[in-house]
Order: sequence, then structure tokens, then C-alpha cells
Amino acid sequence: MFGRMMNNYYYGKSGKGDFRKEDLPHNRRELFRDTLKTRLSSLCRINLLYMLIFLPTMIVMMLFCFNFLSVTDRAMLISENDYAGYVEKLSGAEEETTLTEEQYNQAKAELGEFDYGGYARSILYQMLAWLVPCIAITGPFTAGLSYVTRNWARDEHAFIWTDFKDAVKANWKQSLILSAITSVMPLIAYTGWEVYGQMAKNSVIMMIPQVLVVLVVIIWSLSITYMHPMAVSYDLKTKDLIRNGLLLGVARLPMSVAIRLLHCVPFVIGGLLMYFWNPWYGAMILFGYYLLIGFSLSRFVTASYTNAVFDRFINPRIEGAKVNQGLHKDEDEEDDETGEGETEN
Repeated sequence: MFGRMMNNYYYGKSGKGDFRKEDLPHNRRELFRDTLKTRLSSLCRINLLYMLIFLPTMIVMMLFCFNFLSVTDRAMLISENDYAGYVEKLSGAEEETTLTEEQYNQAKAELGEFDYGGYARSILYQMLAWLVPCIAITGPFTAGLSYVTRNWARDEHAFIWTDFKDAVKANWKQSLILSAITSVMPLIAYTGWEVYGQMAKNSVIMMIPQVLVVLVVIIWSLSITYMHPMAVSYDLKTKDLIRNGLLLGVARLPMSVAIRLLHCVPFVIGGLLMYFWNPWYGAMILFGYYLLIGFSLSRFVTASYTNAVFDRFINPRIEGAKVNQGLHKDEDEEDDETGEGETEN
């Protein structure tokens, strides 16, 4: 019974009908809406699988964020002269403390001289350094998720476990290279900004390399949108994969920026909740969103967009490549009338 339940959970149930030709979506917006509605529960299931590889990343981010928030809370209590609240923050609500007013005033003086800007920069640098190995190992799993969501986004079938596993096995080398490069980009951007920023205080010309470092990282973050879907869709060498991804990222700059900003919306909402409501509850809500569906939904949106880009710029140049899969075509109606529809998959 347990084995049958797991098969239904990861492989899906049989007997579900596909779209008839006359019911196929007529544009990308309809295709995205219909496929998302159909695959919503499957996205939640595959998200749990993808979460396993991202747990180290999320744990590191949460630990460093909570550490920073804890110091910030204590500083706010000091600034508000809340002795009782400060005592509670140090010892816990259910424990007694022997902290005296004199010790409190001493702590207040020490925190008054505390360099919060330097502490924040130190926390950020340490977090980015710890995230390098955590993000670097996610590449193969991203390839598996990219393959499955690519198929779902164009209304093709894909098994959650077997197709995910096969895509990981077939693309792990290229995806590992992509994730390794991606993992060091935030650290490079931050280090370059800080180092060249200090130099720019003495020489204005050093602002040029400062901006260039950040610009390179931004271009990479836009181009990586296309690289993982391209890796699971085409047989390309790694250098050609990176080059084509960079070309698409720059050529489709407005949409590349838009899709990247769209992925930042949950973080913006989480940040607003932490700032205006409660830092701890806001962080937990953000964590819960990514635990439930956040990663797979983001990859599904990316797949829907990149499918359209590939159909416009790449697939027409490849002999025999299918274009506009999942969309209604006029020739489908003609084939139905003549009885000469395609039978080849």
C-alpha cells in the first residue's frame, strides 16, 4: 500500500486526458494559465524534492539573518531605554537574571559605540562566503527541475522522479559548472564593490572597475535565466552554452530584467513583512513559501518564458525542431479535416 501511494505521489495517476486539438491554447498567456492550473499540485511535490539540495543555502541565510536581527533587536531596546526588555532579550522570558542597572548602562555605552555598519558588512561577507559551496552543489538538481518544468510549461508529460533523475544524470557536468560560477558571483560583486569603493575615495577613476565588476555580475544573473533551460534542451558545449546565454541575456535585456525582478517579488514581500510587521514571522513566512512551492514556481515561470524565446530565436534555425508546442495551430484543424494528422511524437 505504501509503495502504491509513493508511486501515485511521484509518478501521478493514470487516466488523465490531455487537451484535444480544438481546446489547445491560442497564445502563451493561455498556455501558461492552463498548464499552471494543471500542474500546480505537481509543482508542490517536485518542490519538496528540490528543497533537499537548497536546505544548506536556506539554513545559512537564516542563521546569519537571525544573528543580525538579534543584535538589531538589542540595539533598539538600548536606544529605547527599555531595561526590562533588554534583560528579557538577554536571558529569556522565563529565566531570571542578575543584570543590574549599572551593568545595563555599561552595555548601553558599549552598544552606543558599536559600529553597526561594519558589523552588517562583516555578516554579509561571511554569509556570501558560506553560500559559495551551498549554491555550487545545486546545479545538477536545477537541471532536473529545469527539464521537468520545461516539459510541463509546453504541455508535455514528465514524471517527477524518473525524468528529474535522468536529467540530472545527463546534464550534471554543465550544470555544476554553471552553479559554481553563479555561487561566487555575489561574493565577487560585494568584494569588488567594497575594495574599489575604498580606492575610489582617493581616486575617482577607480569607480570604473567598481561599476564594471557589478555590471558583469548583473549580466551573468540575467543570462543564467537561459542557460539551465538551454542545457537540458540542446546538445551544446559548455562554452557555447555560456556564450548563447550571454547573447540572449543582453539581446533580450528588458525581458531578462523583468523576469529577474519578478523572481525577487517574494523577497520584497518578505522584507516588507519583516520591516513593518515582525522580523521573525516575516522570515518564517518567506521560508514556508519556498518550502511549499517557491523554487518550482520560479523555475516554471522561467521555463514558460524561455520556451517562447527558444521558439522564436533558436528552434526555427534547427531542422526538424518543433515550434510552439502546446499551442493551437491552424494546420491542426486542416489535418483533422483531411485525416492526415501527424502521428510521430
